[in-house]
Formats: sequence, structure tokens, C-alpha cells
Amino acid sequence: MEHARHTHRTRHARQGTAVLAAALIAAGAGCSAPEDGTHRAVPHATGAPAPSADAGRRGFTLVASGDVLPHASIIKQAKTDASGDGYDFAPMLSAVKPVISKADLAICHMETVYGAGGHYTGYPTFKSPPEVAKGLSDTGYDACSTASNHALDDGAAGIDRTLDAMDRVGIRHTGSARTAAEGRSPAWLRAGGAKVADLAYTYDTNGLPMPKGRPWAVNMIDRQRIVHDARAARKAGADVVVLSLNWGTEWQDEPDADQLRLGDELTASRTGGRPDIDLILGTHAHVPQAYEKVNGTWVVYGMGDQIAGDMFNDDGAQDARGNEGTIGRFTFAPPERPGGRWEVRKAEFIPQWFNLGSSRVINVNQSIHDGVGLTDVRDRISRAVLSRGAAEDGLTMGR
Repeated sequence: MEHARHTHRTRHARQGTAVLAAALIAAGAGCSAPEDGTHRAVPHATGAPAPSADAGRRGFTLVASGDVLPHASIIKQAKTDASGDGYDFAPMLSAVKPVISKADLAICHMETVYGAGGHYTGYPTFKSPPEVAKGLSDTGYDACSTASNHALDDGAAGIDRTLDAMDRVGIRHTGSARTAAEGRSPAWLRAGGAKVADLAYTYDTNGLPMPKGRPWAVNMIDRQRIVHDARAARKAGADVVVLSLNWGTEWQDEPDADQLRLGDELTASRTGGRPDIDLILGTHAHVPQAYEKVNGTWVVYGMGDQIAGDMFNDDGAQDARGNEGTIGRFTFAPPERPGGRWEVRKAEFIPQWFNLGSSRVINVNQSIHDGVGLTDVRDRISRAVLSRGAAEDGLTMGR
């Protein structure tokens, strides 16, 4: 059986009070944004009109989700779903496509690299079919973070294949690179009237060294570098800076001490009184972790897994939490004056669950609304997400 188990850093230093908010179900969704030349808008419309003169004043909705982790069982299912013609990952995500495709900007986390010639593997050294990228694009994703502890599972060739495949389907990417220039650049995107820079970093590459001659192949977590890169993106015109971090302790519901410390330091960083980072999106722990507003900025410590096979925890037991996750949905409003901050006016989490029986991602709240009993899954995810008091700062559960 396939599983994921990697050792990370120290245990957490503090734990918030668990809060369960029942019936906080909001059905908000963002509006489509037209093409404006920097990047395609979501949903993937054709023939979109040119932006109007007041395009800079339009807000936008951003969604983000957790680890895409294709174990051998997932690869087998994608082959079945393709009916003998390669691999098709879109059916697995069909239930959350309405949420993803309706947002102005959608960001995923590609935990693994892509293989070639049918040589695809699951745990412990992942090489996924390149068709994963098409499945993500078909679902509505605009960009993926690719900095992870598995980013070097197939060396430089794995990175090259992964980013090439994403380029072919129009998905922007950040966190790993084919060239030094690419390694220094964020993923540039447009959403509503905002120019968005997405940056990504990982805590480790499972001990694998950087490829020879490519010390920039994967972005590593370093507070000073992250702040420098965020400020450079702002100087280059970013209205909103989004940071994707592969961090935390696997199988730990609570954010660990390093996450809490780094999250506090990064959200406290300011230039001219304006925060350098506008949103932090966490992955890697394989379980849903808390959302928290820190120094006025939303931090998602861990979104959990979006796609994964049978997951076994550090004790060797199959753990249902490894197939649970959230989609974060954040509605940004333009600043009231030029040069001001784009503020998150609405923050939501959408519980999701990967059904191992059907090999499908389930929108938990939508399923409950449709009469399918998943209240225990919803409540377990909610306890983790709200455990650091996010409901008091306005976080609600969406559908």
C-alpha cells in the first residue's frame, strides 16, 4: 500500500482553543475577470473583452488548495478514467471544479514531479504522469506552487518535465526552476484589477542535493530571502503578494513552533507601513491545519491533501485525515487610495475529502447540502481550521 511519511522539525510551542462553528456555510463565489495581457483570467473564457479604464478598481476572489500527491493507486485510477488513452485526472476533481473555475484566480500545490515514457511511480520517490497538469488546468487552476520536499525526486529532469507540462497547458508555476532567471521570478498573474505575484518555498528536498550547476533549482525557506523576494515583487508592480510555503510537521493538526514563528515574522515585515506579504498558503502536513489572522494577514498553516491514495501516519496506521483538506477562498477589495493595501474583505474555508472508494474529491458541504452524510468529516476539518480563533476574525465555512 502506498503511503507518505517524512520527518520534519520541532513540535509546536503553543496550541489554540478548539472552536467548532456549525452552520457557518456561505455560498460566495468570485466573478470572472477578462484577459489583460499579463495572464489569463479565470474562468478560462475565450473572446474576453479588453479591460475597462477602471479595471484597477475591481476586486477579485482567490482560491487555493492543498497537496496533489498521486500515489500508485491514483495513477491507476487516472488510467482507468482515460479509458485506455493515457491518463485523465480531471474526473477526480469534477466535484470541486465549480468552486475552482468560478474564482478569479486559483492556485494549487503540485507536490510531485512528472515522469516520462510511462515510467510513473508513487511513494516514496514520486514520478507522476504529465497529464496531471492538464487535469488541473481543466479544473480551472491558473498557477501551482512546485517547491516541495519531493521536488528533486527525479533530479533536474523531473523539474524540467513538470514545468514544461504546465507551460503546455497554460498553468503558471513558482518554487522550482529550469533557469536561474526563472528561479528568481514569481509567477505573475492578473485577477480582477490586481497584478498578483505568487512565491513558493520548501523546508527541504528530503535530503537530496541541488542538481549540479543548478543551485537555484528549488526555492528553500529562508526568511531574509522571502522578504527580499516579496519586496522585489512589490517594486516590480505587484498589488498582491501571495506566499506558498511547504512547511510544518506531518500528521500534526496544530501548526508547529517553526510555523508559528516564521508566520509571525513574515506577516510583521513591512515597507513604508504596508505589509510585504498579503496571504500565506501552507502545505505539506497532510492534514488540515488552522487558519489564523496574524499581524492583520491571513495565514493558512496547512490546507491538507487534495489528491492522495491510502495515507499512513508515523505510527504506521492508515489515517483518514490524510485524505482531508480545505480550499481557502479569499475575496480581495481594492485599496481606498492609490498605493494602499488590497484588503481581504471575506475569508472562507471549504472542506474537501478524497473518497478512496470512488477516487474522487468531494466538496463536503455541497454533499451535505445534497443529503450525503459527511458531517463527521466536516466537523473534524472545522475543528482543526478554527482551532486558533479564526472565526472571531471573520472566517466562515463556504460551499
